[in-house]
Amino acid sequence: MNGPEIHISFAPALHLFVPAERRAGRTPLTTDGTSSLGHVVESLGVPLTETGRLLVDGRPVDTSHIPAEGETVEVEDVVRPQTVPPGAPLRFLLDVHLGTLARRLRLLGVDAAYESEDIGDPALAALSARERRVMLSRDRGLLRRRELWAGAYVYSDRPEDQLRDVLERFAPPLAPWTRCTACNGELSDADKDAVREQLEQGTEKTYDVFAQCVECGRVYWRGAHHARLEAIVSDAVREFGGAAAH
Repeated sequence: MNGPEIHISFAPALHLFVPAERRAGRTPLTTDGTSSLGHVVESLGVPLTETGRLLVDGRPVDTSHIPAEGETVEVEDVVRPQTVPPGAPLRFLLDVHLGTLARRLRLLGVDAAYESEDIGDPALAALSARERRVMLSRDRGLLRRRELWAGAYVYSDRPEDQLRDVLERFAPPLAPWTRCTACNGELSDADKDAVREQLEQGTEKTYDVFAQCVECGRVYWRGAHHARLEAIVSDAVREFGGAAAH
């Protein structure tokens, strides 16, 4: 390219996306003179879902801005907690690689749709737009798709860190023990007699309090694994707020 030369810098939180030579502060970049600033930023590896304000010579500009000769560009990261486009309640869509995160969000009562099979980036992006869900993914290519309603990169590959990241970034209201971890449906109190046929003999004799998913019919009770789940809930509620009572 032999177009205008600009100088561009990225917030430290965005350094993992850009080449090493772009992490040391302001660096020169020759543009083609026609591409938008949004396209320039993405061409350097940063999904626009991860950018906050774009500053040109200290003033905020839109992603459609065409960089001109000599301009200084600063790319900030998103402000947390982050707001999403208006018009729909805060809810999420997770790709095939984030099943554990989806279950933990549901455990906390957060609406988290999850595709257990790889349906492909175009279908995921279309689903995000159709249902107005924030797409959570570690796939940078998916997050660059224009049809997404909203999206966010999941920075860690450890479920506990992923959960903390999403809760800190979006501050969704927490309502633990109100959503099915299997299908994302809502739970309601269930009479023991009504679910007796779905219980093993030991469960039937040991437990008396049950909940049932209104969508898939799955039955829940405080089983042997409840202490582990309670720890996840208690930690999240203590750090991010909500009601931990079952």
